[in-house]
Amino acid sequence: MTATAVRFDLPEPDAFTRPYWDAAAQGQLLIRRCGACGRAHHYPREFCPYCWSEDVVWERASGRATLYTWSVVHRNDLPPFGARVPYTAAVVDLAEGPRMMTEIVECAESGLAIGMRLQVAFRREAGEEAVPVFRPGPSGTG
Repeated sequence: MTATAVRFDLPEPDAFTRPYWDAAAQGQLLIRRCGACGRAHHYPREFCPYCWSEDVVWERASGRATLYTWSVVHRNDLPPFGARVPYTAAVVDLAEGPRMMTEIVECAESGLAIGMRLQVAFRREAGEEAVPVFRPGPSGTG
């Protein structure tokens, strides 16, 4: 009997979230926007978390964000995170309004600053879904 390592970083797409993951594979970040109240939200839900309307559609996000907060993770025993430490877990404010949990890449901890501009990138590993992460944007902080 062969044991397969359990992974804790892989999404489990379903029929509803498939458009999100398909867009990510194409290098695009999608959010959901409510037709009733006009507010955008993330993570994807089939209803608006603000007014509970089901008149919600997919929308391509700009990919721009600002850093709200972060924490550098130095220890994580769950596979495959242990091989990635240290890494920067973060919350970003998307340009469209929603906050999103993510990871900051291509930036040392000393280069991080609240409010710094970020741009979406996608972590792609063979045979897996593309996962949105963020890196410093072309304008740096400000």
